[in-house]
Amino acid sequence: MPTEIKIPAVGESITEVTIAKWLKKDGEAVKRDEVIAELESDKATFELPAEADGVLKIRVPEGETIGIGTVIAELDGAGAPAAAPAAEAPKAEAPKAEAPKADPIAQGEENPAASNQAGYGGTPPKAEGAAPASGGGSIEMKIPTVGESITEVTVAKWLKEDGAQVSRDEVIAELESDKATFELPAEGSGILRHAVKEGETITIGTVIARIEGGGGAAPAAPAAAPAAEAKPTTATPALAQNTGASTYATGVPSPAAGKILDEKGIKPGDVSGTGRDGRITKEDAQNAQAKPATAPAPQVTAPAATAAAPAAAPAATGDRTQRRERMSNLRKTVARRLVSVKNETAMLTTFNEVNMQPVMDLRAKFKDKFKEKNGVNLGFMSFFTKAVCVALQEWPAVNAQLDNGEIVYSDFCDISIAVSAPKGLVVPVIRNAEKLSFDGIEKEVVRLATLARDNKLTIEQMTGGTFTITNGGIFGSMMSTPIINAPQSAILGMHNIVQRPVAENGQVVIRPMMYLALSYDHRIIDGRESVSFLVRVKELLEDPTRLLLGV
Repeated sequence: MPTEIKIPAVGESITEVTIAKWLKKDGEAVKRDEVIAELESDKATFELPAEADGVLKIRVPEGETIGIGTVIAELDGAGAPAAAPAAEAPKAEAPKAEAPKADPIAQGEENPAASNQAGYGGTPPKAEGAAPASGGGSIEMKIPTVGESITEVTVAKWLKEDGAQVSRDEVIAELESDKATFELPAEGSGILRHAVKEGETITIGTVIARIEGGGGAAPAAPAAAPAAEAKPTTATPALAQNTGASTYATGVPSPAAGKILDEKGIKPGDVSGTGRDGRITKEDAQNAQAKPATAPAPQVTAPAATAAAPAAAPAATGDRTQRRERMSNLRKTVARRLVSVKNETAMLTTFNEVNMQPVMDLRAKFKDKFKEKNGVNLGFMSFFTKAVCVALQEWPAVNAQLDNGEIVYSDFCDISIAVSAPKGLVVPVIRNAEKLSFDGIEKEVVRLATLARDNKLTIEQMTGGTFTITNGGIFGSMMSTPIINAPQSAILGMHNIVQRPVAENGQVVIRPMMYLALSYDHRIIDGRESVSFLVRVKELLEDPTRLLLGV
């Protein structure tokens, strides 16, 4: 019995992953605990080890996004034993050799496992037994289970028309869920009859099509025109597409990649695939750009169209190209959580301003000695983190969370720092920030920011924060209303420092001022607490010696 390799559970909130890279090739012998693939979620990247010794049989290609628990590969025995069943396969199929004689395409499909690229284990063997028995009957094709949390799919595209002749295991349709795109292979040979229209959304288990004729109808078309099929059999790419092997053909995109290329208006032939055997992965499609040669075409045809119809409205001039990109899993998760926070919390924002001159003077005086001693720069983040930790301990409601109708107060400060990573916004956590010194905070900020930009943050490093600080000022933001990072109850927004006139002791002076914004959940935090918290942060920053003396 082969060992099935399934996608393991990698986190409470992670329901799907993408196969970023296969580290072992199909048919290669692997050892137990040897890393065979890299999996990528919307939060982190994971390594997938082999569960036993054996020969690897890949069932899902690189770039595909699949649900937790999906079978992505199999391990056949240990090297030598795996070869024995392969040798016996032709003997077992010998009695059925008469049916495929008239169908040269079907002959390449005697091994159902070889063409079962969609990963719906068990379906093709059923069809193999059903087709000969039915003679001229029909096979009902139902929507298979494609993931634990997926209850319905949409028929994105029919690849075979109603009434078309199809071969067993030939991909006939693309199915799309809210998480991924899947290919649907034919469960037998015969005449395809659609039961559902393109674009309809149906539930798992619904009959989507019927294949009439079973094993009897399939030979009819090849027998009628043997000469016509003699030519395509000499062309390897054409034969690969008819046998359903196009999943791994050079220059052929995966369903997800194909959809992205269609939206961008880019031909698959213009994209260089980096997947196995030259396959175009989803990442290839996302990075692909239209060739510049196509840009002059509208400029040449526009005058001709205008001349033909002088009364028409003048055509727009200049570059008016558009492009579409599918949202990444990380971006979808961030969007879903932010909308959920807006809908489920009583969120308010209070503002204040801080004179940053004392902090800037202190940094200018000691930054060189600080870096020489500690190896890191003395930045603003350490001052804000220390001030926030002092204020959180004085106003514990700002550091609390709601949990099933109860308020959970924390006597520690795990400060989440918002970092703009290449794949989107992430919030790694500085644990027990209240116990760290200035250099300890700065070192932790540098370490976490580096991991974020290298996409190496783990789930543990991004969960469990009690309060968040976000600095939009580095991008030039003057003022904003940050959204709470659930399940936390408050977030502090820093902004840019601007020289502004302010009144001091009856005199107008110019000072480097920064606006601060505190967004908070009014279900837990009252106005008195939120305003007092922000005023306390302001006091500590405008007189940083308070941080050293604890007053």
